[in-house]
Amino acid sequence: MISERFLPAFRLRAGGDFQRVYDRRCSASDRLILIYVGENGLPHSRLGLSVSRKVGAAVVRNRWKRLLREAFRLSRVELPEGIDIVVIPRADAEPALEPLKASLVRLARRAADKLRGS
Repeated sequence: MISERFLPAFRLRAGGDFQRVYDRRCSASDRLILIYVGENGLPHSRLGLSVSRKVGAAVVRNRWKRLLREAFRLSRVELPEGIDIVVIPRADAEPALEPLKASLVRLARRAADKLRGS
């Protein structure tokens, strides 16, 4: 059984890692979120969050971050392996866990296909 814990190994923290993903320019989006992906050379995916003040006050930004981390944690086995995922929420979207899970998996697969195709 695979652990569903959100360990530090699954987090993207360093600014250089974020920049490497942004420089790769491989993205996918829908009405809820925009994601960028890049290879990481690891046997698992990592999640980075970029939630700006345009999304709302601190309470709203923190809610987005909690829900995105939970969506990643619960759907980690469905996500492509070996990629870093940077998620940026849309300012006018309303956060909810189930739509975020579905959106994250769908967009990560689409962006990973584009990444491996290029």
